[in-house]
Amino acid sequence: MSGGVDSSVAALLLKQQGHDVVGAYMKNWINEDNIIGECPWQQDIVDARAVAEQLGIEFHVVNLMRDYRERVVAYLLDGYARGLTPNPDIMCNREIKFGVFRAWAKDHDFGAVATGHYARRTAGTGGSFDLLEGADKNKDQSYFLALLNQEQIRDARFPIGDLPKPELRRIAREAGLATADKKDSQGICFIGEVKMQDFLRTYVPDLPGPILRASDNRELGRHRGLHYYTLGQRKGIGVPSNTDHQNYVVVGKRDADNALLVAFDHPDAPGLFQREVRIHNLSWTNQPVAESRTLEGRVRYRDPRVAMDFVPEGGGTALIRFHKPQRALASGQILAFYDGERLLGGGVYA
Repeated sequence: MSGGVDSSVAALLLKQQGHDVVGAYMKNWINEDNIIGECPWQQDIVDARAVAEQLGIEFHVVNLMRDYRERVVAYLLDGYARGLTPNPDIMCNREIKFGVFRAWAKDHDFGAVATGHYARRTAGTGGSFDLLEGADKNKDQSYFLALLNQEQIRDARFPIGDLPKPELRRIAREAGLATADKKDSQGICFIGEVKMQDFLRTYVPDLPGPILRASDNRELGRHRGLHYYTLGQRKGIGVPSNTDHQNYVVVGKRDADNALLVAFDHPDAPGLFQREVRIHNLSWTNQPVAESRTLEGRVRYRDPRVAMDFVPEGGGTALIRFHKPQRALASGQILAFYDGERLLGGGVYA
């Protein structure tokens, strides 16, 4: 129970279904380094505990701060320091919620871990389980579960996956839950309303370099560090638009001279659109795709599924050929694989 309305209703539904439910808050981060921004973990615990008391269930605070720093924060900072664009939310699900927290639950004789994700778990073949998109397509969070494996999915439950968000709010209000009208959280997984730039500024030293126009290597300005920028970024680059009000966009990072490469935001901007990419660290929710076939991919959260050809290359890598060019596929981000609504797995952009 995170202290939000989604996990609150998840607990309520399980209780109504007759399950023996215990609430738990994962204490992952308390902003010890005083990063600028709101880290509302204390209020979240208060809210989660209040809902647990309303439901008449036990409530625990599970301290996973060390694991979170080692498995999520270290991954995040290492990725940005190497010029990548990591996804801490996906890693938090794999390593923390359905990783060390799931292990804690099993050690304490719990049969499953339920969360407030908008996703659905259904019976597959041979006693296995599949993950489907949430019924509310505006809230679907299956993308963030793309790196879960079958063992993790077997122990997972998603009680609100069939609900549209307005209906969930109605259920919470009718039950009088303390979180019924609490706004949805935004920001880094379990860190809170903290700007990524402020987070990075605290831990990754600045390494200034030139901002170059990709077409002719003309220097347009200076950047504070490549880790502050990502492919496709349009705002906050520090280079003004031209007299025709055409805006620059980040099209690349060059380690050799620590250069940030920009171009005008056009469909033909060099490096901005890609039809072909390589994916590594492949992960499958159920059976792996072992032969070339046409699938759908979600190139980032909230983007629609797009047609692509999946060509396995061995060693946990694959070649992806999109049927239409895709914009700003940043190294380190996650591509999720789908067969219709069914989530097949995911991998990392090389």
